[in-house]
Amino acid sequence: MVTAEDLFAKHLLPLYPADIRADLAKARSTDANPANNPSVLAHLVEAAEIFAKNGPELLGVSLDFSDASVHRLSAALDREKLNGDLAMAIIHGAAYVGECVVRNHGGRWLVRRPLWESIVALESRAGKAELAVLQWWLKSLADGADATLADRYRAHVEVPCATPEDLPVIGERKLPRIAKVRYDVLHRALKGVLRDLGRDFPSAERFAAYNFRWLDFLWLGGGRMLLLYGLGEGGLHLFWLTAAGFEKSALIPCENFPEPIVRLEDDKIACIVSRNSKLQRHEMLWWGV
Repeated sequence: MVTAEDLFAKHLLPLYPADIRADLAKARSTDANPANNPSVLAHLVEAAEIFAKNGPELLGVSLDFSDASVHRLSAALDREKLNGDLAMAIIHGAAYVGECVVRNHGGRWLVRRPLWESIVALESRAGKAELAVLQWWLKSLADGADATLADRYRAHVEVPCATPEDLPVIGERKLPRIAKVRYDVLHRALKGVLRDLGRDFPSAERFAAYNFRWLDFLWLGGGRMLLLYGLGEGGLHLFWLTAAGFEKSALIPCENFPEPIVRLEDDKIACIVSRNSKLQRHEMLWWGV
């Protein structure tokens, strides 16, 4: 199995100067452009534009620096296709993804040496973050990757920078907990609230397989989103619904007792669950993960 560390050691580390190889952690934390020289930043932009220009030939995708282009890129990533020039693809590709954050969400390059180790500072309602986009690439190309490039971009960029307050209000009518969970019962409970659950909501068969003990509801964003949550197979399941139906879902592994608690605290959802007989607290922005 090829890990992210293997890819780095084989394809990138030989390109690093000896002094940086001797103390990589220091290089990754040291500002390599303290004077904020625009010509240095221009090299990053140039690398990103080279990758965008080569996107159709390299991976068969058009790259226009939009958020959507990162998702297209992620779906097309193929280590075997890139193997002939994997190092340059990763180096230029990291610059491309970072530049998407800069152009679309007000990110700011924090220059490192060598240049492809540069990270992107992003400030959002989730707080301040430093995004190591090079590491995203390496992890996404590893065997058995736990998240794609698009997953990481969505979680660390798109979700924190989203504007869910622009969603239409769908209501705030109190919805009682469903104690005996069935697909038809859920549909009846939501009648008059949502036209339907949307194309991507779990099918009746998949829904039944969750083996929910109960389902409950929580209105979010002044009625712009409805959180459907319940204790079922594997833990606490959460489903975000908008006027268009299903938006996204998440699973928090937990034990059945004590039952999980889900509540809204300012701009965040707090989920308190039990795992390994210990209480755990999980927080996320109200519009999801």
